[in-house]
Amino acid sequence: MSSAAKKLATYEDLLAVPEGLVAELIGGELVTQPRPASRHARAGSRLGALLDGPFDRGSGGPGGWLLLDEPELHLGSEVLVPDLGGWRRERMPEMPDVAYFELAPDFCCEILSPSTAQIDRVRKMPVYAQHGVGHVWLVDPVLRSLEVFALDGQSYRVTSAHAEAEVVHAPPFDAIGLDLSLLWQR
Repeated sequence: MSSAAKKLATYEDLLAVPEGLVAELIGGELVTQPRPASRHARAGSRLGALLDGPFDRGSGGPGGWLLLDEPELHLGSEVLVPDLGGWRRERMPEMPDVAYFELAPDFCCEILSPSTAQIDRVRKMPVYAQHGVGHVWLVDPVLRSLEVFALDGQSYRVTSAHAEAEVVHAPPFDAIGLDLSLLWQR
């Protein structure tokens, strides 16, 4: 190994990261970020709450999903932590009692912040595509926007973009209208 060759980060490196940081392994690199700021956390919490009833519990909606905040995903050599992940119940009938998931989700949502947007778009989305995650949502609480992506072959295509107070019917959760204004409430 030449002195110019970089050592690939390991899961042990990830486990050694101080508490209070979110740690991921992307392309052999250990990527750390502080816990999300309040606007980011609020948008993610509200989105999870809005989807939980109709899709995870089946209350006022079709059910059929298992949704989790910040699941740790082990996708090949990559370790990613989306803000929200979801599996269709036909693929994961019940949640296993594990520290991380090796089964790629059917849906991932990333809540963007100025420090994470480039990582989420440029580095994480291709990994999600490679592992067959069918739908990705990018929520930007600063711009008050939602971008909806669907897997199309080996990459994603934008299926719709929304902003402010729109009521959205976005796949894979298009069975109900999602009032975006609820994500931005402070």
